[in-house]
Amino acid sequence: MDLFLATAIEEAKKGLAAGGIPIGSVLVIGGEIVSRGHNQRIQKGSAILHAEMDCLNNAGRLTAADYQRATLYTTLSPCDMCSGAALLYGIPKIVVGEHDTFLGPESYLKSRGVQLEILHDTECQQLMQSFIKNNPALWNEDIGKEIV
Repeated sequence: MDLFLATAIEEAKKGLAAGGIPIGSVLVIGGEIVSRGHNQRIQKGSAILHAEMDCLNNAGRLTAADYQRATLYTTLSPCDMCSGAALLYGIPKIVVGEHDTFLGPESYLKSRGVQLEILHDTECQQLMQSFIKNNPALWNEDIGKEIV
């Protein structure tokens, strides 16, 4: 398994263990992890702390040149908000653990020149499928959907 994805999965499990949604992310520059994060919307009562946003926040201030050399790893296809942050900072590559349980705006990212690599990782899929089955209301809240 990819070391960086494995670290993102560790973050996802950390979030789940803390009562949150099991999505993790790492930011890699020059082959080194410079930041990591996990979804903390529930734990911190936040509207925006998806895993990718937490990861970018934890990185602190970086230069445009740093972002332009970065790869963002995430266990799940990034949503519109997280994709927008990657576009804003010019992150050229996003590696996605899986996109079967949730598909973000991947076509739009590609149209804007972002290289996407989808790994179809079974552990990422199992984490999300289990969470969604057991916590449908929390999941729908996280993606901004109303349960009907």
